[in-house]
Amino acid sequence: MKSRLKRGLGGLALGSLTMTCAIALSAPAIAADGPTSQDILNDAQSTGDVLSYGMGPWAQRFSPMTQLNSDNVKGLVPVFASSLGGEKQRGQESQPIVYDGTIYVTGSYSRVFAFDSRTGEKKWEYDARLPDGIMPCCDVVNRGAAIHGDKIIFATLDAHLIALNRHTGKVIWNKTIADYQAGYSATAAPMIVKDMVIYGNSGGEFGIVGRAEARDVNTGELIWSRPTVEGNMGTLHGQDNGITGKLNATWPGDMWKTGGGATWLGGTYDPGTNLIYMGTGNPGPWNSNMRPGDNLYTASTLAIDPDTGTIKWHYQTTPHDGWDFDGVNEFIPFDATINGKPMKLGAKADRNGYFFVLDRTNGKFVSANKFVMQTTWANGYNPKTGRPNFIDDNRPGAPNGAEKGKSVFASPSFLGGKNWMPMAYSQATGLFYIPSNDWGMDIWNEPITYKKGAAYLGAEFTIKPIAPDHIGALRAMDPTTGKIVWEYKNKAPLWGGVLTTAGNLVFTGTPEGYLKAFDARTGQELWKFQTGSGVVGSPITWEQDGEQYVAVMSGWGGAVPLWGGEVAKTFKEISQGGSLWVFKLPKH
Repeated sequence: MKSRLKRGLGGLALGSLTMTCAIALSAPAIAADGPTSQDILNDAQSTGDVLSYGMGPWAQRFSPMTQLNSDNVKGLVPVFASSLGGEKQRGQESQPIVYDGTIYVTGSYSRVFAFDSRTGEKKWEYDARLPDGIMPCCDVVNRGAAIHGDKIIFATLDAHLIALNRHTGKVIWNKTIADYQAGYSATAAPMIVKDMVIYGNSGGEFGIVGRAEARDVNTGELIWSRPTVEGNMGTLHGQDNGITGKLNATWPGDMWKTGGGATWLGGTYDPGTNLIYMGTGNPGPWNSNMRPGDNLYTASTLAIDPDTGTIKWHYQTTPHDGWDFDGVNEFIPFDATINGKPMKLGAKADRNGYFFVLDRTNGKFVSANKFVMQTTWANGYNPKTGRPNFIDDNRPGAPNGAEKGKSVFASPSFLGGKNWMPMAYSQATGLFYIPSNDWGMDIWNEPITYKKGAAYLGAEFTIKPIAPDHIGALRAMDPTTGKIVWEYKNKAPLWGGVLTTAGNLVFTGTPEGYLKAFDARTGQELWKFQTGSGVVGSPITWEQDGEQYVAVMSGWGGAVPLWGGEVAKTFKEISQGGSLWVFKLPKH
């Protein structure tokens, strides 16, 4: 496994990461003006900007705008394309932020760009000074920034959190959040709650410990830290604030010290319950035979009090994970009526292939339904306990001395029924739109011991397609019934986010280079545009000068070309890139 990890990382050219900060092209007077925490809470209702990752604290990625709709979307044309330039054209998984005539995007290798939203002209660029030896498992991506007041805030591959002046790109504060030499990194977009920056960490393949943390947005000073693995101590204002869970309740020996549970996708926030919902990743190592027990709170959704950092409830989607199914996928609040009862709910399409609906006020299990072709590791969920019905024969076997354990075929593959790419929820249709993948893997366990900064897997795998005509599938699911209403199949894996609008539209990108629009009710493809490289970013829409705009990042990369094995070879001809594309309807 170490050799495979090195091969995957070898393509990142990590030995040549010497970067410099670019001088701003324009430097207006620095002002403390800009979006407030209340403005960010209202992001889902305000159409003239995009102030948060997910287009609102619930991250439904739904716009109430209807100017662009299923009748006229076929006329959508490019306004401009702005290149990120240089030779750093790897996976561009960012979601843009739009405010006051400027589009802010993050790029591969921990870069930030500010572009004029009308012309596409670059205003400034910031390149983080990354050291040699960073250890991103799954490409040098960054998924977006946060905005607050005069600041643009983003995380870096060497586990820093940096606040830049949004007018100039100059550094306001720069904080180390973890030790990159131990395998920590950060790629998720931070979240703003109550004048705090809420963020997580990456590095679950290196025996790190996941954390959710909050810092003062103006100073960067740490307010609270909450580890996600039982036995580790939390803090509040620099003081101990209780360990997470109960020591050795679900972990043997000292394995909680290297237990994984990375919070590498960030979270959502519900002001109604005053809870942050944060997903946690795989336990360490992958070899589940070494760590009997549920291994809380890995592969889970945690509900965290933003004022204290304490965990109010949890739900574990894959107890005792043995397939790297993680649980980081976004938990999206929504309201619906089930069996005649109005409920405050949340939904999550998990790596393990099941779509979960929970009561977001207390974490109680409502339903779990399969959203992929097959799930060989479990046969549904017990409706009373909310636990999976494991298929025991499909868990990888324990190694015998130096010999590898029994190999099994598992589906989904470890890259997931849905990986990082965010789904969307339409308030107009009541449907969730899930970018999913149908694939499987042969997986087996091997002996492993922890070593700081080294891969901590104890497993090997080979990913395989399971359908002759597709891997990717955009699926519309009714959360009240668990039924798939429609699906669009794509030959290559889907690896980008989804946007939906009240104009009866659903947007997503494909590795083949297209941004596509679909009818939200029927799934009919209505429009597509070739961007020149694979689209693995998350599209947005906003109103400017009386017109509706759509934007998306283009640039092929991410985990698939690094980890996809035979599947990745099928799509090796896809060109890399790094561009921001902006579209609108032409004026008549």
